[in-house]
This record gives sequence, structure tokens and C-alpha cells, in this order.
Amino acid sequence: MPDSPRSFTDIVRSRRSVRGFLPDPVPAADIRAVLEDAQRAPSNCNTQPWQVHVVSGAHRDALSAALLQADRDGRFSSDFSFDYADFGDGLYLQRAQKQGAAYYQSLGVERSDTQGRHAAALRNLEFFGAPHVALLFLPQFGDGVRVAGDMGMYAQTFLLALEARGLAGIPQTMLGSYADVVRGSLDIKSDMKLLFGISFGLADPQGPASAYRMGRAPLAESVVLHGTPGVLDGAH
Repeated sequence: MPDSPRSFTDIVRSRRSVRGFLPDPVPAADIRAVLEDAQRAPSNCNTQPWQVHVVSGAHRDALSAALLQADRDGRFSSDFSFDYADFGDGLYLQRAQKQGAAYYQSLGVERSDTQGRHAAALRNLEFFGAPHVALLFLPQFGDGVRVAGDMGMYAQTFLLALEARGLAGIPQTMLGSYADVVRGSLDIKSDMKLLFGISFGLADPQGPASAYRMGRAPLAESVVLHGTPGVLDGAH
């Protein structure tokens, strides 16, 4: 926990997705505090639909090994679709491509290095060296959109709670590509669907991607004002 209180603005703007962790386990009291904070997230009709599996120690190592083996075997099983083609060919794809290019550049991996890019992607399945991973499962209600929205609010609260305590995390869509493997490894019923995971722990300040940062789009690209003057004046 940081020695002095931090403002909410500082916590929000300091949070980033870390892709390199120290192996040191997080004290149980801190993990509990993060989970208690995340439990305060809002949800539709207060359904609190999240079911969170925190995996550590030997269980974490066994899960990582199972995921890596599944990747070698080509056993993919997503509960929710993900395809870069769904971004279209406009702004959203451009943002995704910019993020990918910046990350691989931080690792010194060339765009043409297919093997190097795949090896870097596999770090997801090793949880980027984090000692813990939280797998976020949800039940299926209707088309699932509102439940997924609830999960997003839970995950952001979880991530900010980590940041407030000097810890770091990264949401990982890729973990959802092996939903059956995760369910089998953790003995989870098939009616619980894996949205994504969050690896967490202490950030490695010397990691190969430690200097990697992504900015955010200016407000004018995301916000439309109706009778709310002055908000975007001089905004960047």
C-alpha cells in the first residue's frame, strides 16, 4: 500500500496494463481488500453476476501449462467471439493496429518476425510472470450484453483497486480463447462463461515492456455534447 493517500484522478490516470511482473506473491490481506473494493461495482438490478476465480501458486502454474499445451494442440474454445475484422477498416482498427505496433516495438520484435510475435503473444498464457490471475466468469442472461457491461465495471474497479495499493494488472482477452481448458482445470460448470482474465501482482520495473505506454483519444473523438457548453473548449 502506498505510504500517502493518492487522489482518485492520480489513480485513474496512472493505471496501465502491465506486461511484466515480479514473482512475489501479493499478501492475502491485499488480495481480499481488492476483491472487497471490486465487489462494490454497480450491476444491472444489483444482480452482481460476476464469478471470479483467483488462481495462484501451484494451481496457477498448472493452469499456465494447460493453456500452453492447448495452444500447441490448436485447442481453442471461446465463449465470446473476437476477430480483428469486426473492427472494420476505420478508426477502431487503426487504434488496435497502433497499439500492437507500439507494443511489439517496445519488445524489439519486427512486424515481419512471425515467430517472435507468436512467442510474445504466448506470454499471455504465462500471465506475463504475474503470481496471480483472476478469471472473470458470468452467467448467460438474454443476449449477454448487460451482463458483460456489469463485468466491465467490476473489472475496472478491480484494476483501480490494484493501482491504489501500488499493484498492477492487465485484462487479457486472449485467456478467454481457452474457456474449456480453464473450466476443466478449475472444475467450473459449463454454464459459467469466461469473458477474460486479469493477471496481477507487482510490476517489474525492469521488464522488457516496462516503458511501454499507450495514450487515449482526445475527448472530441468520443464525446458529443448536447446543451453542455464549455466542456470541450481547449480539450486535448
